[in-house]
Amino acid sequence: MPLSHPRRSALSEQVIAALRNQITSGEWPVGSRIPTEPELVEELGVARNTVREAVRALAHNGLLDIRQGSGTYVVATSELAGVMHRRFADADPRHIAELRSALESSAAKLAAERRTEKDLKQLDALLARREEAWASGETEAFVTADATFHMAVVAASHNDVVTTVYADLGEVLRDWLRGGVGEELTPETYMDHARLVDAIRAGDAQTAAAEAAGYPFHCRPGRVSPDPAGG
Repeated sequence: MPLSHPRRSALSEQVIAALRNQITSGEWPVGSRIPTEPELVEELGVARNTVREAVRALAHNGLLDIRQGSGTYVVATSELAGVMHRRFADADPRHIAELRSALESSAAKLAAERRTEKDLKQLDALLARREEAWASGETEAFVTADATFHMAVVAASHNDVVTTVYADLGEVLRDWLRGGVGEELTPETYMDHARLVDAIRAGDAQTAAAEAAGYPFHCRPGRVSPDPAGG
């Protein structure tokens, strides 16, 4: 990640861009702790104050979270994702479930119509990883595997706008899933996603949409309040 002779007048902006690239490229994934300030100074070859300014700027924009005594962590992959995370952090769980249902149902329908062989191989691999994570009993590993699987379903829609919006909502949906499964993985919150992959593979858009639409409402009992309209 070393900078190539940055001009002093644009040094701060270049450091911000370099750090942002580490996040957007996945080099620093959401939830990870970034290198310490001294480490960044050494890697970038810039002054401590410049690094500190860049980190604070990205924290202000919602990509990083500075936790005193613990370190600085990645909380979003873009400025919009950071805004989304802050804006909907305390949203009604039912509203988040309804949003997931609408987005994922539409994406699954398109995926069934547009998926490629590469998409299917990716979905098979991620479905297997999801099952392995569940079997491990580790909640955070399962949350990551499940979120990655659903992101791949949305990406298989080959609709760049839907995929980008869904990605920007990523941490909001992860938080929702964490609340949905609870602190421990239990049989009551298990959901088999094989039928969704089978429907996408078969090109059955209606079944794929129906499967994806229902998943967000099958979670820990009491997590989603009854529909006030009686639905």
